[in-house]
Amino acid sequence: MARAPGDATRAIARRTFLRTGAGVFAVTLAAARCRVAAMDRDHAVEDWQGSRVGSSGVPAGWSRYETPGGHPAYDFTIVMDDGRPALRLKSASEHSTIAKEIRVDLAATPSLRWDWKVLRFPTGADLRVKRALDATAHVFVVWPRFPEMLRSRLIGYVWDATLPAGSIVRSAKAATVTYVVTRAGSSGLGSWQTETRNVVADYRSIFNEPPANPRAIALSIDTNDTRSFAEALVGRIAFLAG
Repeated sequence: MARAPGDATRAIARRTFLRTGAGVFAVTLAAARCRVAAMDRDHAVEDWQGSRVGSSGVPAGWSRYETPGGHPAYDFTIVMDDGRPALRLKSASEHSTIAKEIRVDLAATPSLRWDWKVLRFPTGADLRVKRALDATAHVFVVWPRFPEMLRSRLIGYVWDATLPAGSIVRSAKAATVTYVVTRAGSSGLGSWQTETRNVVADYRSIFNEPPANPRAIALSIDTNDTRSFAEALVGRIAFLAG
């Protein structure tokens, strides 16, 4: 029996849909596999997957890293934000820093990648001025050296409200700390951003020598000089090749 024109059209449409759907599925699956493969190749420092959402204070696996005169409040909370686990950091007229010991081979994974969402900068902060040396949440790579308060080396990656991206600023308070402005201004404020920095290249640029492997990562948020408020979220942190 001959097939009606409408039946033939529907059959063609169905075959086209199946082929197209299979193609879309294959592309989606391939992209997912690429993301998984990329995560397999990197060296995760923290993804907050093992922390209970809603827990507050210093998260598991991290320790207090107190700075003189900081009066830390550790107003930190594990949250789910846009479907991803993250650490929310808030600061009101204080300076809170936490650190986590790591083992990483910079020869294999020289770059640091992290996700963050900055919600608020400290009002009037200026990394170049001692009396206003505050910053919203930032990420440190730490090379402890004895005596630690005098000879350690810390590179702090900062999202700054005013200084241009690429600025390198020696701390006016601590000779052990150098800031690298990774992102600048209000563009992207309130949304997730991903940063990647070649730590080996940054270390060479700052210290004029190749780095040893770092021993720790630190997260900090600082408003004690400006007596203001700041808030941000930090997501996954990992070292990766390239």
